[in-house]
Amino acid sequence: MKQQMQVDKKMRARVLSEALPYIQKYSGKTVVIKYGGAAMTDPQLKKAVLSDIALLSMASIRMVIVHGGGPEINGWLDKVGIEPQFIDGLRYTDSETMELVQMTLAGKVGKELAAYVHELGGKAVSLCGLDGGMMGAKQMADKYGQVGELVTIETELINVALDAGYIPIISTVASGIDDIQPVYNINADTAAGALAVALKAERLMLLTDVAGILKDKDDPTTLISEMSVSEIPSLVQTGVIQGGMIPKLECCEEAIRRGVKGANILDGRVPHSILMEMLTDGGVGTLIRV
Repeated sequence: MKQQMQVDKKMRARVLSEALPYIQKYSGKTVVIKYGGAAMTDPQLKKAVLSDIALLSMASIRMVIVHGGGPEINGWLDKVGIEPQFIDGLRYTDSETMELVQMTLAGKVGKELAAYVHELGGKAVSLCGLDGGMMGAKQMADKYGQVGELVTIETELINVALDAGYIPIISTVASGIDDIQPVYNINADTAAGALAVALKAERLMLLTDVAGILKDKDDPTTLISEMSVSEIPSLVQTGVIQGGMIPKLECCEEAIRRGVKGANILDGRVPHSILMEMLTDGGVGTLIRV
């Protein structure tokens, strides 16, 4: 037992020594994390993700969370007898659905996440795109209802929170600036990418329910650990990237081409995947660079 404890101590010391240069690298830099999927609904995964983010924030890394909440929204729609509808992978959002989206994301999910971070010893504040004119949007297309395309991003309120040591937890409800709708529902991946650009982030990280980009979707050993944005079109053409992964990669590509240093597709089902990616030599998931 004593020998095992000594081994454990040596392992912890090795992990910490390996992490130190990465903590120094990211200190004072901004990292934007799109949080959703299983990591948001499984209690153990939720604790792992939020504790990782709280820890990194305490290490003077400016962490920003952009969250989804699809299952919660669907639950409330079911309670009021509305069948969820999706068009081209986007939630059709009529006025009644929009009220539930705003209530669920900004009024419930974001607040619960902020409270949970505080329970873990961190500091967080729940915000939405309506606060301080943070997000302005226009209607994407009439067929989607109140689904918006981001036009403006105002980062002042986010930076005030970051400067005070808080983790901004942002729900993607935006003000309408096109005189068509007062409020719009924004795709969380798209919003995370746009915020990463506006905040001049060092890294954009999208938590998903897959291991990363796989050459063969049925073989986890074919994970592409690192790739450049120039490889994305050919991977789409050959069918390596397909379905819901295409808009995620397009989001990463847009962010990188507009100044974000790197983007990750991470498996949120793996506990502490954020720490493993940011603070170890090996990393996990897929890293996309210029």
